[in-house]
Formats: sequence, structure tokens, C-alpha cells
Amino acid sequence: MNYPNGKKGRSPSPGNKRPQSKPDFSNRGMTLEEDINQTNKAYLELNRAVIHKKPTPVQIVNVDFPKRSAAVIKEAYFKQASTTDYNGIYKGRYIDFEAKETKNKTSFPLANVHQHQIDHMKQVCEHGGICFLIIRFSTLEETYFLEAEKLFPYWERQKDGGRKSIPYQEIVTKGYIISLKYHIRVDYLHVLDDLYF
Repeated sequence: MNYPNGKKGRSPSPGNKRPQSKPDFSNRGMTLEEDINQTNKAYLELNRAVIHKKPTPVQIVNVDFPKRSAAVIKEAYFKQASTTDYNGIYKGRYIDFEAKETKNKTSFPLANVHQHQIDHMKQVCEHGGICFLIIRFSTLEETYFLEAEKLFPYWERQKDGGRKSIPYQEIVTKGYIISLKYHIRVDYLHVLDDLYF
């Protein structure tokens, strides 16, 4: 894949695999995205919420047809910068959020978020939607819910020359831990219920 700025995306190499977590039932080496996708599927099956991963618009430029029945995409570009990862509706409210994973144990690097995502999140908040981040510290096996409004001051501070990350302890204090479960892996609706409903 190639990004809008013309740079080529890196293919995952065998050395870039995510570390396997401890072998307990709550986290079987799944990525945060996989856990959230499974959670959203469970919410849909239980008729609790309709929340989906947003598709990323891609422009395919070069396709190889090794067989009639198979096509291999050789080159493609993202048509535009994406906004956030997920959106949908819960109890009549618009829900919009970004999921981020870090191996860092002491802070969440703001480089994981982009200006166009911040702009989008601010617009969602201004229009009465519920917007947040789900952050996983993969090495610590901890997942947090952080309201977008709590992210914005950190973003502005780094733009003014301040720290370019949110300290782990501040996420623990200002965010809400999401315990991993078996069927509904990342039950973020539980946090939404406590905060908004």
C-alpha cells in the first residue's frame, strides 16, 4: 500500500511480529483491532449496538492476474487520509472512536494520532457525538478508554512545544480501564453506560 504522500507502506516482516502475550484466556495474542472487531460483532448479535470498522478508501493502480480466478494487487494508494477507526450508534447516540496500541510501558506517544483525526474528533464532539480513544498498552496487557475531550489538551500542549506523549499514570487516572472478557473482549459499552447513560 502507498500513502497519500506518495510514500510506500512497509510490509510486515517476520521480525516485526507483535509479541505473544501471557497464555491466559483473556488475551490470546489478539491485536486490539481483532478484539474490538469481535466485540462489535457480539454487540450486533446481541442487538446492543451497531458499530463497524470504517473501510479505508483505496485506489488500485496495478493488478496482476496470475490465474483467471485470482487477482493480485501489486500497487495501491490510499485515496484520502482516514478519520477514525470505528463509528456507529448506541442508545440513539452517534459513537466514533479510534483504537491505538502501543508497546510503550510508560506513556502513550501522540505520534500515534494525526492532526486530521484530531480535527475529526473535535467535529464529532461539537455536534454532540460521543468520541473517544481505546488505548492498549500491549506489554502491560491493559486497555483504557479515554474520552476525546481529555486527549485534546495533550495534543495542543505538544503543538506548543510540550511533551509529545501522555504519561501512562495520567491515562490510568483520567481514563477508564476496560477489563478483557471472553465473549465481549473489550466491553467499552460498559464505560459508555457509566459516563453517558
